[in-house]
Amino acid sequence: MTEVNSQDTPQILCIGSVLWDIVGRCDSEMRFGNDMPGRIRRLPGGVAMNIAMTLARFGMNPALLSAIGRDPEGDELVQASKQLGLNTDYIYRSDDLPTDRYMAVEGANGLIAAIADAHSLEAAGNKILRALEDGTLGTQDQPFKGLMALDGNLTLSLLDHIATNPAFAKSDLRVAPASPGKAERLRPFLTHTRGTLYVNLEEAGLLCQESFADSEAAATGLLNRGAARVLVTDGGRSATEATESGSVTLEPPTVTVARVTGAGDTFMAAHIAADARGEDRKTALNAALNAAATYVSGEPPL
Repeated sequence: MTEVNSQDTPQILCIGSVLWDIVGRCDSEMRFGNDMPGRIRRLPGGVAMNIAMTLARFGMNPALLSAIGRDPEGDELVQASKQLGLNTDYIYRSDDLPTDRYMAVEGANGLIAAIADAHSLEAAGNKILRALEDGTLGTQDQPFKGLMALDGNLTLSLLDHIATNPAFAKSDLRVAPASPGKAERLRPFLTHTRGTLYVNLEEAGLLCQESFADSEAAATGLLNRGAARVLVTDGGRSATEATESGSVTLEPPTVTVARVTGAGDTFMAAHIAADARGEDRKTALNAALNAAATYVSGEPPL
């Protein structure tokens, strides 16, 4: 049996997109076809990266599992990740795949449009999981026993592999779609009743193929479809955490919106951190809502 190296094992693995966010922000409301003044920034991003950055701010020890090219953009991204206190030792660096990118336009009225180019992550496939099967972090006989945060930029086949493979059987899986367009990739976790799903109201509807009036109804719908545990958000309206043993529903604080991209990732990371601290369900959900509201208002989530 291969011996797993437990020295300095990360507290949580963030598996999925690690890329450059290119975000244009206009302080005025925008409509289709508008050409407006604003600011354009390039920042480390991607769902897995956003979750890891927030977890690190909450005092956790996250490691990234992703695909990054061996191009100048990739070298910069790895260096930026290290400066943020993230473990990059297990990232798959590809010689022939470019570093992925995400581009978004935001106005005062929210996200106007976005394009996620995560083709290199998809092409890398299960190469990003090598450390969990070759003995570095785990094997099928000695699975990794910590937390894993997964995002829907992973392919459906890879998410199904994680949901069913013995190498992941002992992990506490926390799963989020990268966008509504990729929500249905989370279906293996309904089929196999595994993990905790973090979705918004639209994504819950897509997974269940029906419309829901609020977060509580959506959470019930997901549980009925086979989910083990769910957290459903609905923007500035209610959010619900639910399992078969019951549910908790809370309202988020009211804030002025200064940014949108990354808010859901901040919510998820804050909830994971609260869970890791041993908070009760209501306290953990409240902590996540407060962190997301603070982030949306333009302030750091701590």
